[in-house]
Amino acid sequence: MKKIFLYASLVLAAGLLLTNIYNSLIDAASWAYDFPSSVETARLYYKNVNPGNFYRLFSPANQVLALLCVILSWRSGKQARLFFITAFLVFVLADIFTFAYFYPRNSIIFNSDIQSNATAIKDALQQWSATNWARSALVLVGIIFSAAGLNAVYRQEIGPV
Repeated sequence: MKKIFLYASLVLAAGLLLTNIYNSLIDAASWAYDFPSSVETARLYYKNVNPGNFYRLFSPANQVLALLCVILSWRSGKQARLFFITAFLVFVLADIFTFAYFYPRNSIIFNSDIQSNATAIKDALQQWSATNWARSALVLVGIIFSAAGLNAVYRQEIGPV
């Protein structure tokens, strides 16, 4: 039963990573393409829902699953435990990064007056686009540690080979 949660954690984290990469390749490129009309179009498109709605649901779910992996693998050996603890901490760090870095830029891009803050919006678009790759890398590191933890669980179960 615990392996279902270990795999679910990996799958959810991979989904978050791919969605984040999509945001970099498609959304951020579209927002900056034909400034200022592209930002106005994005604001209209996101008037009802936005990518934050997705992340506010699935990012905490990912962290809960990662924490559950720590708990469920506690008796699977020190190595597995350390891998899962590291993965959990990396996922939390990615969320802290999101709140501290991306939310303020989202506010500038999607809420500030385009006419009086054009330079600030352009800067925020460039910073958002460039730095989102670092956030994707953080999530990838978490996935790698989760996979290493899952591998350690299997290795502990079958013993030395």
